[in-house]
Amino acid sequence: MIRLRSKKLFKRSSSKASGGNGGCSRNGDIQWELRPGGMLVQKRECGEGADEVITVRISTGSSWHEISIGATATFGELKIVVGMVTGLEPREQRLLFKGKEREDGDHLHMVGVRDKDKVLVLEDPAIKERKLMMAMAERQVMSNPCHTIIEV
Repeated sequence: MIRLRSKKLFKRSSSKASGGNGGCSRNGDIQWELRPGGMLVQKRECGEGADEVITVRISTGSSWHEISIGATATFGELKIVVGMVTGLEPREQRLLFKGKEREDGDHLHMVGVRDKDKVLVLEDPAIKERKLMMAMAERQVMSNPCHTIIEV
């Protein structure tokens, strides 16, 4: 069994320097949280549901957008928000951060996305090609009905 205790390394003389209550808890104990990756870490913020909101710059090649999202959100959730802004469906998007494509289940804060970081959005080439093929087929269908009506 692992027992976690907190120890004060430095003693502060002023109550203003320590925030008045010695951190997040009133009795001076450190509060712990379990991250999505399974790591037990010291809690960063006080308060219930205090989720840090970051602004991510989304680049779609020729244009860019700024999106505010929670730091603990996943790339899948980011794809949904990007889809609302750009019009691309989440399954059509490929998100790249620091040169690597990220999976939908990866959390932003676990990968290292911080405030004002840039994420590149690319359209999936396979889906792009499928759209082009469907558009070409629609053009052929639109040109053929005129000939079939004349033949009848």
